[in-house]
Amino acid sequence: MYNNWHQIRKKIPVSRTFALLVICTIAIGCKTEKNDEPIIKDNLLGYVDPFIGTGFHGHTFPGPVRPHGMLQLSPDTKLNGWDASSGYHYADSTIYGFSHTHLSGTGIGDMGDVLLLPFTGTTKEKPIATFNKADEVAKVGYYAVTFNNYPVKAELATTDRVGIHRYQYNGCDEKRLLLDIGHILQRTWGHSNIYNELEIIDNKTIKGLKHSKGWADDHKVYFYAQFSSPFTVDEVVVDQKTVSKVGTYSGKNVYAYLSFNTLKTDEPLQVKVSISPVDTDGARLNMETELPDWDFDKVRKDSEAIWNKALQAIKVSTENAANLKVFYTALYHSMIAPMIYQDVDGRYRGMDHKIHQASPDAPNYTVYSLWDTFRALHPLMTIIDEQRSAEWVNNLLLKYQQGDFLPMWPLASNYTGTMVGYPAVANIADALAKDIPGIDKSLALEAAINSASYKPWLIENTTTPRKKALMPLYNKYVNENKHIPADKIIKSVSFGLEMAYYDWCIAEIARQNNNDSLVAVFKERAKNYTHYFDAETGFMRGKNEDGSWVTPFNPKYSSHEKAAYVEGNAWQWTWFVPHDVKGLIDLYGSKEAFTQKLDTLFTTSSEIEGEDASSDITGLIGQYAHGNEPSHHIAYFYTLAGQPWKTQQLVDQILKEFYTPTPEGIIGNEDCGQMSAWYVLNAMGFYQVTPGNPVYTIGRPLFDKVEIPLKSGKTFTIIAEKNSPDNKYVQAFYINDIKQDTLVFKHEDIKAGSTLKIVMGNQSKI
Repeated sequence: MYNNWHQIRKKIPVSRTFALLVICTIAIGCKTEKNDEPIIKDNLLGYVDPFIGTGFHGHTFPGPVRPHGMLQLSPDTKLNGWDASSGYHYADSTIYGFSHTHLSGTGIGDMGDVLLLPFTGTTKEKPIATFNKADEVAKVGYYAVTFNNYPVKAELATTDRVGIHRYQYNGCDEKRLLLDIGHILQRTWGHSNIYNELEIIDNKTIKGLKHSKGWADDHKVYFYAQFSSPFTVDEVVVDQKTVSKVGTYSGKNVYAYLSFNTLKTDEPLQVKVSISPVDTDGARLNMETELPDWDFDKVRKDSEAIWNKALQAIKVSTENAANLKVFYTALYHSMIAPMIYQDVDGRYRGMDHKIHQASPDAPNYTVYSLWDTFRALHPLMTIIDEQRSAEWVNNLLLKYQQGDFLPMWPLASNYTGTMVGYPAVANIADALAKDIPGIDKSLALEAAINSASYKPWLIENTTTPRKKALMPLYNKYVNENKHIPADKIIKSVSFGLEMAYYDWCIAEIARQNNNDSLVAVFKERAKNYTHYFDAETGFMRGKNEDGSWVTPFNPKYSSHEKAAYVEGNAWQWTWFVPHDVKGLIDLYGSKEAFTQKLDTLFTTSSEIEGEDASSDITGLIGQYAHGNEPSHHIAYFYTLAGQPWKTQQLVDQILKEFYTPTPEGIIGNEDCGQMSAWYVLNAMGFYQVTPGNPVYTIGRPLFDKVEIPLKSGKTFTIIAEKNSPDNKYVQAFYINDIKQDTLVFKHEDIKAGSTLKIVMGNQSKI
């Protein structure tokens, strides 16, 4: 989400959207899975397709990465524009090179550090490779491509902190390589280099630094590179000028051309590149520890084994191979971010930009897309990886201690201030509500209250503009007026609704600390959503400082980064009251009136109005926008309002139409695992409407059986009886063979290793 690029484009209804995606898929030669393909039981890797999400606006990358690895080695095919956020887009046929860090599914780009491109012959300008899609391969832990314009085949694999390249130069004497330290993604958005350094150690070793300013305001990446064959330096360019001296080169933009004249005709060139957030010694140690030799195939096989073990966290049974591919690719995408951000010796750069030492049981992470991922990714991880969930919460609290603020979207030791409110409290509240062990409850409450309070003295002591965004005027207005005045500040409704939910989360954190007075304070603040509700129109609306409504009002109107709603409109944001569904229903007067309004949401025209409408509004069913996070819980409101069959029908439609085994198979920005985690949870048959409340609501399971092995040795099991594409309605629900009156269960049922049985049918029943 959170894109800075927004174009005027026609919004089309879901049925036409999906049809066009299918047509585009056929046109570019993508293959869909047939249901009669053999099912792999023990090896799940065949059901992961890294190309899923690399088309449309999914913004994923196809290159190799290990689970939550610090290094993501992938081709860069697009440098500018919204769809360059990951550096790759499936529609492209050119490659600028292979860089070592990438973001998965974001709406803003960064990273793209230390780029290599093998080529042949001579060149006066930076070379660019071309390729055909038929000559490109992406699998778990492996990427390969053969160029059209150069006789070169490139293969990539990774450890956690080291990338290994294998280049086969076919029948050419002039074997060359571009090493570009100054390579930048989305330069047209103002991303730039602060400082580059390249030092040639010997004819097989280079080290250096890229210091850049982009989404991360102060980003340092140190690298260490080794080559399997000796090189000669043809040319080093510093700030557009060729430099003749040999040794260390520095400037704002540094790149070098190397030749490998002693490389035998059939001998591949291998290159190892390790990175560090600390220094070049850390990068060197990372390489010496993780990849001291040159066994490319072993690195690839080790990655396959590591990923196969990780994917075994959830075992599903079905005869539908296409659903398996979408599911396990979604689970794969759910395990990329947050990523480890420390060297093998535990050193890392903290939020204060000082070097710290991590303890073995408290690793440091970065790339928390918290506004997106509090909704599904983090709840999913509390189920399948309690230890990592605890690590993430503790790491967020550590970032608070180092930088005075709970982060909103931390990137490479930087506060970016991106998105809305203080979403870290939702992750913290959810982990505490589920009794995830090892979390300092007292520190959690201190950090949460600090996030919700307006402290001018803290702002005065903060010099970084993006860090100041974590203590915005929104907090001041809520503290003083209870509502955020739309005539004083933009995004008022979105901030007001989200902050009401986050305040509810803080109340739950206070409850965990047995602090009744703070529970009462923040429970009251959690009701602030009511100030935005206009009973006459039935929408959450912008309200001026004097209490009057903003006029004119059009619920379909969107203006990106300029209106009262963030990346959406009144239709999409009115429903963001996940913590008080009963209270929201009461605002409408009855369940009947509430569900009638919901019906209109899903059946009204999908036209989004406004010349500057947000491009994040995708995946439309009526005005419901599945391509952006504020809508992700809405379908479940039907169940909570007494009409569960409508939830089941909608979830079935979303799962089948907005998630497909194609490059265009994710309907919006993947957002560091959120879109994928939504699919994983819903395909299993449930969703958590309110992170912080450890209760799940039954939806529409896709699979006949799901098994989740727990750390305790128990297994949580979901069985869908009489399940089929037509049987999408729940007829009965059992927990451990006891029939339930409601379609909800608790997190403690999961931890107990319970068996859920969901009986399906083709008629709406309960």
